[in-house]
Amino acid sequence: MRFAKLHGAGNDFLLFDGRDDGSLAAALPPLVRRLCDRRLGLGADGVLLLEPAGEREARVHYWNSDGSGAAFCANATRCAARFAALRWGWRTMVLRTGYAALPAEVAGERVTLRLPPPTALRPRAELLVDGEAISGRYLVVGVPHLVVRVDWPDFWRRRLDPLAPALRSHAALPAGGANVTFVRPEGDGALSARSWERGVEGETLSCGSGDAAAALVAAAEGWAAAPLRVRTASGRVLTVEPDGVPPECACRFTGQAEWVADGSVAAEWLAAGHHRA
Repeated sequence: MRFAKLHGAGNDFLLFDGRDDGSLAAALPPLVRRLCDRRLGLGADGVLLLEPAGEREARVHYWNSDGSGAAFCANATRCAARFAALRWGWRTMVLRTGYAALPAEVAGERVTLRLPPPTALRPRAELLVDGEAISGRYLVVGVPHLVVRVDWPDFWRRRLDPLAPALRSHAALPAGGANVTFVRPEGDGALSARSWERGVEGETLSCGSGDAAAALVAAAEGWAAAPLRVRTASGRVLTVEPDGVPPECACRFTGQAEWVADGSVAAEWLAAGHHRA
């Protein structure tokens, strides 16, 4: 089982080529948790499988590190585009995710996705957590997000728990909860963002779709002007360019997708999983 490891703004993934083995779609899901284990496996936030689905079109299967499937991950999809560019020679393509068919352009390490307008957008609401009212905006950019503006002076150092997990599964949200992105406006179109993700159940160095959701909300509510530059916990900056009137508009989402390694999963590791299960 050959793989590549890539990361988008510190969100790291193991990518598998469906052309190598037609059985991977069935073989990978039971292995995801072990593959993503950072001590006993390869370590990653998620696993992707790319399968050709037409001329410069590919189907993207995505699993979170806990083994659950997800309709979409923006950083993962940018990594998928870079994978297709280097492995298959594509520079423009359409990636068919569980969310939508997304056009992608690759220029070196930089990948641009065109994202459809968000859905299920709710008005700003107050969510009570331990007696404190937290103001947030819920919307779906492939997967559900709660965007919370903060003005913490210790933004990059503050612990996100227990607040973030309480918001992630808050009773006021739809079933399944949401990813939570905390946003601090920095002036001149810049935002700082930290994300607590479902399926990882912890903070990641970036949540791409959450960063896009945060940028659209920020533009709509006047926190920052487009094009928006989102600084992530990895230090990488992602760019969001709304195409219309935010937040209910499509956008261009651009950032680096960086290649880390190529390798193969050892046969003894695969065999060990069978007798230790």
